[in-house]
Amino acid sequence: MYDELTEVDIRKMREEIDYRVRVLRPKLIEDVQTARAFGDLSENFEYKCAKQEKNRNDSRIRYLERMVRTAKVIDPGSQADQVGLFDQVTVFNEKLQREMTFRIVTTLRADTSKGLVSKESPVGRALLGRRAGERVRVKVSDELQYDMVVRSIEKGEDDEGLSIRSY
Repeated sequence: MYDELTEVDIRKMREEIDYRVRVLRPKLIEDVQTARAFGDLSENFEYKCAKQEKNRNDSRIRYLERMVRTAKVIDPGSQADQVGLFDQVTVFNEKLQREMTFRIVTTLRADTSKGLVSKESPVGRALLGRRAGERVRVKVSDELQYDMVVRSIEKGEDDEGLSIRSY
């Protein structure tokens, strides 16, 4: 399965890969070598931590490279009156009896604590392509479903300020 990402997502991942390979990796390798010089490796906590940090960095590099390699680049554009990628949507949640505001983003930039909802989440899938005034059924599972009414749509664009998730 391919991750649907924008050009900005790809660029941000390539920038992170470049930073991790050119700047962070040499520093972490040096940290491992310095800690190794402290003596007995079986009881050398500094060595274990430095090695773990280096491995974590290498793992992140592999993850990002795989994401870039397998990504399907999508166009974030949408019609003026429909919910699209990077739009801010205000909805009325009928189950909770309150208004909520979401911004629909790619999975790589989702952060629900900041109101950034993935386009692949149940809410994101339900809202994409809808218009103001429409009732939307959000299906979380066969047992859990609820309705929302789209109150307003504020068109957005791919914001380079949105960071990509660490994992």
